[in-house]
Amino acid sequence: MTVSDRMESRRAVSGWTMWAGLIVFLAVCFAVAGLGSLSTNPSIDNWYAALAKPSWNPPNWAFGPVWTILYMMMAVAAWLVWRRKASVAGAGVPLALFAVQLLLNALWSYLFFGLHRPGLAFAEIVLLWAAIFATLLAFRRAVPLAGWLLLPYLLWVIFAAFLNFTIWRLNQ
Repeated sequence: MTVSDRMESRRAVSGWTMWAGLIVFLAVCFAVAGLGSLSTNPSIDNWYAALAKPSWNPPNWAFGPVWTILYMMMAVAAWLVWRRKASVAGAGVPLALFAVQLLLNALWSYLFFGLHRPGLAFAEIVLLWAAIFATLLAFRRAVPLAGWLLLPYLLWVIFAAFLNFTIWRLNQ
């Protein structure tokens, strides 16, 4: 992509359309968060509380703020790619990868908290990690900052995978 192509792309998404795009990406990411919470919240005080957990398990109150920040960073990253590419079609592969990892993100909550299946959730979180990594690479090629914005999410999911695995093994 030439410098003039990039300038044209930036002009194509400007003004209110640019900010509306950010609002849409924020809404999509937080809709996925809300969907995940439908499975998570009912299990926190009973099923999850009764599980054996490692000493390094974060307190329950820490998950909400961490995920809020991560979902905001994910939305901004996707928005930056969309804005640079001037359309959803122009950013097809990176945004398709983004959609896949969002779906896997929501699915993990259902498997772990909704179905109470930590083993199955662990297998799925490995797929989620791969999808996030692929998205990060695609975003980085399109907009380097967008890739960097996904790095904390990738690192958190690595931690979550270790936690998921440990909880699964402790409760077999």
